[in-house]
Amino acid sequence: MITEHRVTVQRTARYYTLGASAETSDRPGTLSKQTRRIWFVLHGYGQLAQYFIRRFDVVANNETLIVAPEGLSRLYTDQQSGKVGASWLTREDRDNEVIDYVAYLDQVLASVLGEHSLDGLEVTLMGFSQGASTVCRWLDNSRQIRADRLILWAGYFPNGLSDILSPKTIIDLPVAYVYGDQDEYISQLSDIGQYLNRLKTDVPQLELIPFHGRHVVNRDVLKTLVDRH
Repeated sequence: MITEHRVTVQRTARYYTLGASAETSDRPGTLSKQTRRIWFVLHGYGQLAQYFIRRFDVVANNETLIVAPEGLSRLYTDQQSGKVGASWLTREDRDNEVIDYVAYLDQVLASVLGEHSLDGLEVTLMGFSQGASTVCRWLDNSRQIRADRLILWAGYFPNGLSDILSPKTIIDLPVAYVYGDQDEYISQLSDIGQYLNRLKTDVPQLELIPFHGRHVVNRDVLKTLVDRH
């Protein structure tokens, strides 16, 4: 008889930061008394945080800190070149993977804050592609994180947003869904309008922000998101 068992292990994960810490030049990428805003940005499937965070150079400044955690699982995305990416989860043992990455993201939060707190900081949570569902689950399952704004960029929610994010969690939260009109994944949906309407039904305050482009984080669109908030 085959019997499944589980153990909890300690492992090393990494995250990257960009911006802030003007008054502590010897410690770049950290919070300081000047920090007013913090963004947690979660990459998509097969990406690495160190490259993903570069897109946010148009957001980061002396008052804004960008934090990009990296998914706990890595994979070869191109066997010939040996290119490596990261993933947040698969459908295998999904519930435990969610528990693990929520705990991990809470640890990232604690590491970033140090002796500081989220009090007085404007917090933006942003997830791209696979990172969109990840950031929703983090917000819904963590007692540590809070948000002033939620940005879901080209995420796919096959059972709607209410499947992974309680309406009570975001009842007063501005939520934006950003997507490219040439997105190679979203364009595969049989009825894009029906899909977007389902998201709007789950989150009535959802703001739809289409742009001309593909499945990427567009810097120009990012700048408009900063300006409109």
